[in-house]
Amino acid sequence: MRRLLPHPLMTLTLATLWLLLVNSAAPGQIVLGLVLGWAIPLFTQRFWPETLHIHRPFALLRFIIRVLGDIVVANLTVARLILGHPQRLRPAFVLMPLALKSDLAISLLANTICLTPGTVSACLTLDRHHLLVHTLDTADREQLIAMLKSRYETPLQEIFEPC
Repeated sequence: MRRLLPHPLMTLTLATLWLLLVNSAAPGQIVLGLVLGWAIPLFTQRFWPETLHIHRPFALLRFIIRVLGDIVVANLTVARLILGHPQRLRPAFVLMPLALKSDLAISLLANTICLTPGTVSACLTLDRHHLLVHTLDTADREQLIAMLKSRYETPLQEIFEPC
């Protein structure tokens, strides 16, 4: 079964994304979305460096909802900062220590940080123990690191890395 359907969650995700992109739930589009959702993971399987194991699927759902909410709030915050007093911005580079070990989890953390306006993951150290993050406005570097760890890194650790 695993050979024919290597990534069932990815299949459903791709099919759902297809339906959202075409903005239609017509039977033909559903079938095409499922075929694409099945074929893409099947034919790209050899490029996946590690097998995806989601240890806590409901934590993944909570994480996605949290990130979407944070994106909205961060957009409003950045707009307020830029339209308000941009000369008062305190940009900074912050070196964030990582507890994550999985390449996939580190990649998702870096991408999540980039998706949230006002922050960009700039560089992963060669030893994969630190992530360099640029922030648009921060007064306390330690508070920023604690927030990123609690909101993003810890949930990703629960989702993708075994205890």
